[in-house]
Amino acid sequence: MMSGSQGFEGGFKDHFSGHSSGYARARPAYPEALFAWLAGLPAARETAWDCGTGTGQAARPLSAHFRRVLATDASMNQASRGRAGEGERLLYAAAPAERAPLRDGSVDLITVAQALHWFHFPAFFAEAARVAKPGAVFAAWSYGNCQVTKGIDAIYDRLYEGILGSYWPPERTHVEDGYARIPMPFAPIAGPAFAMEACWDMEGFLAYLDTWSAVKYYRQTLGGDPLALVREDMARAWGDPALKRVITWPLALKTGRMA
Repeated sequence: MMSGSQGFEGGFKDHFSGHSSGYARARPAYPEALFAWLAGLPAARETAWDCGTGTGQAARPLSAHFRRVLATDASMNQASRGRAGEGERLLYAAAPAERAPLRDGSVDLITVAQALHWFHFPAFFAEAARVAKPGAVFAAWSYGNCQVTKGIDAIYDRLYEGILGSYWPPERTHVEDGYARIPMPFAPIAGPAFAMEACWDMEGFLAYLDTWSAVKYYRQTLGGDPLALVREDMARAWGDPALKRVITWPLALKTGRMA
């Protein structure tokens, strides 16, 4: 997951570095089945590039399938969060999506997890084509709103749309429509449906909501805490705050075979 916008013309807008440690702790994990499926698509499993890696949530599981994974992020703060305890199979570097520290024709798989909406699309796709081997695979995915229970979902929607609606960055609309409007200049590959799941108590769920960029901007702008506006209603809907509930996020996957 990308630390912020890599606007090629306008510069890097960093939405997440200020709370990267919380982001690493409170975000759900991608399903292992996704990485096993992706690893089976390219002709070889030598090198994968995870672009906009954030804290390495996609890069780490990829390293179990490829001989070498380069994880890049425009924010050194985000990239450095993922380095601890990693071996030679997984390397981190601070680099914008549009200028990768990779040789021409050197990559078998390119992944972008919850970050493509921040990139300058023509420049990034040109860079992806430059570093890709013939027949390499590109895969980007996003996840939008989650589902818990009907009552909790209603409070979630009030926070997301009613309280925070004007505080989301404009790029968020690409996530809301599952990347449908982002042009991909590669031959599409149909894939199975994937979803993330987490089992959290109420405080764990609120910690996830606290990682939202719109929450940060609300606080910076108004000085108050938007989560405090829904905490009481959330507690009533949740019941026992120690009760762990299953939270589900469907993934929107955009996959293509590169020439």
